[in-house]
Amino acid sequence: MSRWRKAWIAASVGSLAALGVVVLPNLPASAAPADLEVEYICTETGTSSIVRNGPVKLTTYLTFETDLVVGGPLNYSWKLEYTGDGSTFQSPGYFGPGGQVHAIGNLELKSDWQGILQPRGSAEPEKELRPDAPLGLPPMLNDPGLINRTGTIRITPKDIDLDFTPPDNSVVINDGDDADNPSDMMIVYNGTWVPRDDLPSSEHHVHNDLHETTQLGASAELTFVGTSVKYIGPTDKDSGPVNIYIDGSKRATVDPSRDANDDPVNDDLEGGKVLWESPTPLKYGKHVIKVENASTSSAKPMWLDAFEVSTATAQNPTGFHSAKCTPASPPGSIVVTVGGSPSSTPPTSPTSTPSTSPTTSQSPTNGTSPSVSPTTGSPNPTSQDIHPPIVAVVPGVVSTATPTTSTTTSVSPTATKYVRPQVAKTPKGGVETGEAPDPPADTGAYGLIASGSAMIMGSAAGGLLLWRRRAVHAGGVK
Repeated sequence: MSRWRKAWIAASVGSLAALGVVVLPNLPASAAPADLEVEYICTETGTSSIVRNGPVKLTTYLTFETDLVVGGPLNYSWKLEYTGDGSTFQSPGYFGPGGQVHAIGNLELKSDWQGILQPRGSAEPEKELRPDAPLGLPPMLNDPGLINRTGTIRITPKDIDLDFTPPDNSVVINDGDDADNPSDMMIVYNGTWVPRDDLPSSEHHVHNDLHETTQLGASAELTFVGTSVKYIGPTDKDSGPVNIYIDGSKRATVDPSRDANDDPVNDDLEGGKVLWESPTPLKYGKHVIKVENASTSSAKPMWLDAFEVSTATAQNPTGFHSAKCTPASPPGSIVVTVGGSPSSTPPTSPTSTPSTSPTTSQSPTNGTSPSVSPTTGSPNPTSQDIHPPIVAVVPGVVSTATPTTSTTTSVSPTATKYVRPQVAKTPKGGVETGEAPDPPADTGAYGLIASGSAMIMGSAAGGLLLWRRRAVHAGGVK
């Protein structure tokens, strides 16, 4: 090795020693959450499902926290999103403000825990809805539980069940057949009807318009979803009787030319009147109301202004609008190993108060608590060792990792280990969190620095001498 290389090595060692450079061991990082993305296809299951025009596609993101120990929460979230292909859940009818989509997920638990977790979520309340209006999704499903024992949990996403909760209020459906209304939800006119628009506001018609017919037997009907319905129209001295049918059965005959006491009225198109209301609540679901010109002796006019549909369900899902979402392909699984809780009696800890495990906890399943010997490599619920959580996410195939467990149970994970503080002296004005004693005199570091410096000086002198000798042989300096 040349003198120059030796000199550089000595100089480098001396410089590192002078700067106090040390190599620290790698420290373990906190376990990151485990994520799983699953595509779903949703189809109709209810009689009047929120899946109305073909399957609806969803993308879901299941995230599990992996720093799991007994006594802690089972933290996870399940996010739902439309895929962006244009398919959405849609309103199954006319509804006032407040309707919501609700979802219940199903997560299968296997291995040491057996059962089903059912996280739930609700969308934001909707504004007033018309048939086929897009509906919002619950942004997230969640139902945190409490971990009450150690063991390996394999979590697999299963079906998601959805339903629509109707609002407990009313919505008025005007007499026009708006172009954006589905054919099975708008007012359908049978026979000859004449629309009358831009009527005086003093007549109090809904939207200042109505429909009129003088044809005997002409009718109009509305298919609606709700628990009651009203027939709204004008009272008029020239009106004829009107038959009213619900779901094909005749329920009443009303005469808008007479008042509640059966006395003739002297009104001329006095609009906005409730001419008939279903007397008892209908079973929540899809119904049809039909009004028919019942004049027999002469062609008297009949008018229809609007229908008012009401819903009263205590805002509970009914199953009538339900849908089911299933994975588009076999989903993967998340495998989590839950470690034991910290010891309840930590030794030699002068400042901390021992924490005890909760005596009662909520287990998401009723599976059998694992009881495995520590020598088998599986977590032992009686061991005081904390087993770090191990997570594997494998699409379609489940893979697990088993933590190495200690066969010695006398070592407590909460034992306090006293080490020399990183700061030897508390800075002036700082909080006295514990000073390290002054270290004994140690001249080793100074000797190392001096040796490195001497080597640098020696290498420099040697280089100068070498240069002078080469100059002598070349006939240069003497």
